[in-house]
Amino acid sequence: MLFRSLAQEAQLKMLRYQLNPHFLFNTLNAISTLIIDNRNSVANSAVSGLSEFLRYTLDQDPMKKVTVAQEMEALNLYLNIEKMRFGARLTIEHAIDDQASDVLMPSLLLQPLIENAVKYAISPREAGGTIRISGCVTAGLLHLTVADDGPGLIDPTRLTNGRGVGIRNTRERLQVLYGEKGQVEVSGANPGLRVALVFPAERVLRGLPPV
Repeated sequence: MLFRSLAQEAQLKMLRYQLNPHFLFNTLNAISTLIIDNRNSVANSAVSGLSEFLRYTLDQDPMKKVTVAQEMEALNLYLNIEKMRFGARLTIEHAIDDQASDVLMPSLLLQPLIENAVKYAISPREAGGTIRISGCVTAGLLHLTVADDGPGLIDPTRLTNGRGVGIRNTRERLQVLYGEKGQVEVSGANPGLRVALVFPAERVLRGLPPV
C-alpha cells in the first residue's frame, strides 16, 4: 500500500507540473509582445501578475485540494495577465453556483483548459471571444465546465491539435484521484468547444483546512 501511495503521489506531481513550462513560455511571449508595442506600464503589471501567479503555483502542494472558490481566485491571477494582453477581445464569464464554492478540487485543474481556450479560441481571432467557466453540484457530483465560442474542433473526439495535451493531462489527474468517478467530456458548443469535468463532491469540514 505504501508503494502504491508513493507511486500515485509521484504521478500526480508529474501531471500537475507537466504544463507549467508551456504556460510560462506563453505568458513571457505575451509580455514580450506588450513591450514591443510600447505598452510598458501594462507589461510591468503583467510581470507583477505573473510573479504572483508563479508564487502561488510553487507554494501550492500538488497533493493538496483547494475549494472551487480558491481555484477561481488562482485562475483570475492568470486571466488578469491575459486580459492585459487582449483587452476587450477577451471576455470572461463566471457561473459558479454558491453550493459549489466550498467543494474541494485538485489545485489548478482548470488552468490548462483555460489556457487552451485563450490560445485556440481567442488569440487567432481579430474579434476575440468569450470563455465561460461554470460549476454546480448535482447528485453528489461536482460539475465544472470551460466553454468558448471559438472555432472548436472538426472532430472533438480526436483532439488532433495542441488542445489534446492539456485535456489528456486533466483526464489523467482525475483518473489518478477518483478512478472511474472522474470524467472528462469534450463536445462542440455550437459555436466553440466545451470541456466538462465531473467528479465526487467533497466539502471542507468546518474548523479544518482543505485536504
